[in-house]
Amino acid sequence: MRLALAAALAAMNLFTFALYALDKRRAQRHMWRVPESALLLTAALGGSLGALLAIHLLHHKTTRPKFTLLVPTFLLIHTAFFAWAFWRLG
Repeated sequence: MRLALAAALAAMNLFTFALYALDKRRAQRHMWRVPESALLLTAALGGSLGALLAIHLLHHKTTRPKFTLLVPTFLLIHTAFFAWAFWRLG
């Protein structure tokens, strides 16, 4: 069960990072963008580490308070939740 949870978490974070990278690329090319609500939703649903890495490594959404405040908050919540879940699963 722990392995399944870790795999799901890793997949969500990879997906979130890729979504932020796609949005960054589209922004540079003046193309249709990924809605901010979708970016924040993926971060809130478990992809907070991927989002935070994308924000810092890709320098994307670094001046948007919604992202600079919410994403680290999501990460703290996810860290606490998943630590508890791993501990409960034995």
